[in-house]
Amino acid sequence: MDKNEYDIVCEPIRHDPDFNGPIHNRSCTDILWLIVFILFLGVWGFVGYYGMTHGNVEKLLAPIDTQGRRCGLDSGLKHKPYLVFFNIAKCLSPGTPIVGCPTPQVCVEKCPDRTIIFNLPMTEDEFREIRSNMVCTDDINVKTLTRQEALNYISQEKCASFVVTSQPVIGRCFVNVTEVLQVSQIQDTIHNMGLNETQVLEQIADLLKLDQLSAQIVQDLVQSRWYLLGALVAVVVICFIYILLLRWVVTPVVWASIAGLLGLLGFCIYLCYKNYVYYRENPVTLHQTTNIKGYVQSIFSKSETWLALVIVIAIVLVILLILVIFLRNRITIAIALIQEGSKAVTAIKSTVFFPILPWILHCAVIAYGVIVLMYLLSIGESAFYIVNLEKDTNCDCGATYTKDYERCEPAKFTISCHNKTGSLIEACGLASCHFTGLDSPTSVVYLHLANLLGFFWTAFFISGVSDMMLASAFSTWYWTFHKRDLPFFTLTAGTCRTIRYHLGTVAFGALIIAIVRVIRVILEYIDHKVKKFNNPLARAILCCCKCCFWCLESFLKFINKNAYIMCAVHGQNFCKSARDAFSLLMRNIIRVVVLDKVTDFIFFLSKLLISIGVGVAVYYLLQWSFVYEVTQGQQLHYNYVPAIILSIATYLICTIFFNVYSMAVDTLFLCFLEDCERNDGSPEKPYFMSRNLMRILGKKNKIS
Repeated sequence: MDKNEYDIVCEPIRHDPDFNGPIHNRSCTDILWLIVFILFLGVWGFVGYYGMTHGNVEKLLAPIDTQGRRCGLDSGLKHKPYLVFFNIAKCLSPGTPIVGCPTPQVCVEKCPDRTIIFNLPMTEDEFREIRSNMVCTDDINVKTLTRQEALNYISQEKCASFVVTSQPVIGRCFVNVTEVLQVSQIQDTIHNMGLNETQVLEQIADLLKLDQLSAQIVQDLVQSRWYLLGALVAVVVICFIYILLLRWVVTPVVWASIAGLLGLLGFCIYLCYKNYVYYRENPVTLHQTTNIKGYVQSIFSKSETWLALVIVIAIVLVILLILVIFLRNRITIAIALIQEGSKAVTAIKSTVFFPILPWILHCAVIAYGVIVLMYLLSIGESAFYIVNLEKDTNCDCGATYTKDYERCEPAKFTISCHNKTGSLIEACGLASCHFTGLDSPTSVVYLHLANLLGFFWTAFFISGVSDMMLASAFSTWYWTFHKRDLPFFTLTAGTCRTIRYHLGTVAFGALIIAIVRVIRVILEYIDHKVKKFNNPLARAILCCCKCCFWCLESFLKFINKNAYIMCAVHGQNFCKSARDAFSLLMRNIIRVVVLDKVTDFIFFLSKLLISIGVGVAVYYLLQWSFVYEVTQGQQLHYNYVPAIILSIATYLICTIFFNVYSMAVDTLFLCFLEDCERNDGSPEKPYFMSRNLMRILGKKNKIS
């Protein structure tokens, strides 16, 4: 570092008697990068147009049968748009998303509207009555089947052994619990059946339990939809009340929030410990099951689960308690900074509602990015590869297919491969010609990168513009010596300054972070690909790279936000603003660590308190019978579902509100540091900070 650079970092900002906040005489900054951004938006629009004209989303959404044909799209299947799984219970296995559902799948004209088990004892006449409901492969004429032929085809897995009343969901036939047999009826039937039939019935029972769980959850959400909407409105009101409390009684509110969160964690420890003692003294034995409800019950019916929760929550509680004890003095100063931010927010009330517009724009960008991604993914031809051939020792493909991951054709695989054991020529049980996706041209990779960069660049641009607008408004409030003289259209003026002069600066800063984010996504993709090779060295290197780029992105976000603040105040380009902000922060590094980050910690605790508090309150409120007596509603099946949903929604709403507060605090903090360097409290150089902040820091303005 040469002498001039050293002086820039170490020399404090000098007093300027004419400086009183964001300058009005400014010029456009980083125009070139704004032009580049606009041109790239045109490129991104072309990428979307190309994807929509050359891709077909139906290729991704349309179901594919065992032979690799698309239901409702391929020749001969135009009138068969739905997919039926012979044994959908097998689709509940954990490996389904990776290797596919290991059961035959065929395209049909409509989903089954009756629940029938075909290998039950029945006469020929009874079979003929229900024969039309059978689901078989296309090479079998169901209308002419005899009962014995049907049983033979069922054993060869060319026909389904049972069909369950289903309804179409994205072209797939899934169980409709409102129409099928009740689980209790099926369980009563099991006692009268042989082993194979019992297995079939148990599989149906598992499906019904799974679908019953999802149906009950949906029913709960539908029944409580208006209450959920009312609760969200109440959450918004709570956030407003919390902001008002921060304005007038910030000290007790902050300390009460910290104490409330610690107490809430202690209460959670108490509840988990009670459950631990209960299940330790009353162990529950559950039968092994494949459905989600049974899996969750088996986990939370173990005393070890509740003991682990007690330990985890206790560790979090101890860590938070230690942090609060050691940071108590800094929390006092941070409270004063939060109070300043609260005064700024309440003085410029429109900033509370300001995040709505950026949020809408973010939703539009996400929707467009996802749509373009879907169309780009649908460009190309279907690819099929052999899977599990080496594991399936009974599968004989002759010389046609000899190893896994070999390119194959579904129709050719069906003809060439069969099970070499058994009295009949049966299809291979484990090996299959599996649809792995679409083979896209190499050029599509570059289109994906362009879409990814466009998505992140635009998203970070929107965030940056909103941050600079807020920074311009809050810095105007800070540098107004008499706060009552604050202009009425402060936020409007800041918005106009940002749009007129500094969109290029935001575009440049957003591009830097977007490039780093794209690199992180590429590293995640590479890590996902190399996992199957199980190379510890490669995974360790990738882990280090991902960690380094995460740190780099976090650092750049921190620099960008402060650069936007400096640009909003002084009207300089991105590089100059970033350098000045970084120099100012480095000269006050201790204050940055112990003040700015403590305020972020307090905001985080406040969001946790409100969101967890709302979730716990809703859960216990739904257990109160008086609520159902007043509303004339029915008891919900699972009270924790709306409680969890409301907790997540509350956290998101709090994040939107507290982001404005966070930007206010960051802006005022940077202005406070500059104020301390520019001024000394003398009549010629008075401080612009509030009296409360001066009192806490031991500073004061000398009156001439």
